[in-house]
Amino acid sequence: MPTTLNPQAILDVLRPVQDPELQKSLVELNMIRNVQIEGGTVRFTLVLTTPACPLREFIVDDCKRAIAPLPGVEAVEVEVTAETPQQKALPDRAGIAGVKNIIAISSGKGGVGKSTVATNIAVALAKAGAKVGAIDADIYGPNMPTMLGLTDAKVAVRPGPQGEILEPAFNHGVKMVSMGFLIDPDQPVIWRGPMLNGIIRQFLYQVEWGELDYLIIDLPPGTGDAQLTLAQAVPMAGVVIVTTPQTVSLIDARRGLKMFEQLGVSVLGIVENMSYFIPPDRPDDRYDIFGSGGGERTATELKVPLLGCIPLEMPVREGGDRGVPITVSQPESASALALTAVAQQVAARVSINALT
Repeated sequence: MPTTLNPQAILDVLRPVQDPELQKSLVELNMIRNVQIEGGTVRFTLVLTTPACPLREFIVDDCKRAIAPLPGVEAVEVEVTAETPQQKALPDRAGIAGVKNIIAISSGKGGVGKSTVATNIAVALAKAGAKVGAIDADIYGPNMPTMLGLTDAKVAVRPGPQGEILEPAFNHGVKMVSMGFLIDPDQPVIWRGPMLNGIIRQFLYQVEWGELDYLIIDLPPGTGDAQLTLAQAVPMAGVVIVTTPQTVSLIDARRGLKMFEQLGVSVLGIVENMSYFIPPDRPDDRYDIFGSGGGERTATELKVPLLGCIPLEMPVREGGDRGVPITVSQPESASALALTAVAQQVAARVSINALT
């Protein structure tokens, strides 16, 4: 007996189709909604778990292939949207109102491009359609205002029920607060731990963040007060460890990764920055200036994902200095494509943690 073309029949044939990351049925995950049939045209909404889903087209194609053989189907139209899941709450750590997922970007040592990676992850997620905020928690060396083109920005301050409320600056789709907004350009920050802890907590809880899918936190290098404050204050969706391929960087990256594991923070994975140099006049050549394969070996040994390898290109530095990140200024460059892929992998890992 031929199948009657109706919404239930559509859901039935879509039930075996799984989210590749979550390994669960799209129907069971409530990702298939608003099924409509008009003549021979089937329409429905596919609700992904992140706007930055790296497998978006693959999932859409799987759905269309499942529906096409049904008798009477002439066309399949899929509207794609996203609802980012809320990270699981922890009883001993207070979340931030309106913020779904808090992601830390960390490194064992300085000079590995952590702020560049953090900035471009934030911008790439915003370009994909997510609501994104960023905290420059590197109190002693705040660089994100320069990289986001906000060197002249001043945050507004207004009274609130629990003290002053800061209005974040905004550029390239990202809301951001930084110590750089509160001090003069040449003014050093000479603080002990308690003062640093206080300003980080202020950036977390006394900023008008509004509704955010992701709050990206650029941490200072090392395993000190800022990392402890963050890990103990808020429920984090996870941390990304940034390293370069060279041994001295990898040794420190391992220490940082182990610290977060001991604090009960999920390690989303490792990003190997400056993996190889691409000369501007010979874009097909690659030079392993800092060695090769270190990030992959470390990720394998520590049983965490390698989220991506970012090449070293001159436009990355130029874009950061001009306040126009490479994911904006040259989105089709090798570095921008690699950083965008990392952002997609980070978003996918966050969704997996939230839904499993």
